[in-house]
Amino acid sequence: MNDNRPDLSGDWDLDPAHTRIGFSAKHAMVANVRGAFNDVTGSLHVDFDDTTKSTAEIVLKVASVDTRNAQRDEHLRSADFFNVEKWPDVVFKSSRIEEVGDNALVVSGDLTIRDVTKPITIPIEFTGVETDAFGALRAGFEGTRRIDRREYGLEWNMPLDSGGWLVSEKITLEFEISAIKRESDAQQAA
Repeated sequence: MNDNRPDLSGDWDLDPAHTRIGFSAKHAMVANVRGAFNDVTGSLHVDFDDTTKSTAEIVLKVASVDTRNAQRDEHLRSADFFNVEKWPDVVFKSSRIEEVGDNALVVSGDLTIRDVTKPITIPIEFTGVETDAFGALRAGFEGTRRIDRREYGLEWNMPLDSGGWLVSEKITLEFEISAIKRESDAQQAA
């Protein structure tokens, strides 16, 4: 490892102001609709000595879904889709994080949407690390993964006259993550 590179091992928290967990879907088979969850929390534990001990957990508050259309957002919060009253969170918990190449990770774990938990593997690119203007160490990650929303109980749809569907069954999940390293006890005491 480069001696000038900061120590990345330790605990990190997602910075909600600079993190976007979103999705895109086809609408009426012709237009992409993009959305995101504005209330995101999460943490990472990085252990370069034993990567099997590295973990990630992300929680999205479904009520914060934002597609820039209030009527559509309310429909997504309803029982037709996420049913926010009954299942307020989307949760991802990693089971394994592997480095598969330079700045390339594969994060495997369980994704829970509504009352359905399924294993998922997400390719993630490590986009870099920098100390910000306030002295905090930041790391960036990006990735995408397509899923079939029906596998998670998100089955509502409406047929089109052409034979297609109003909302695509395949959804692309989009991850743009900024994480801030927690100060260790030794750093806080200094």
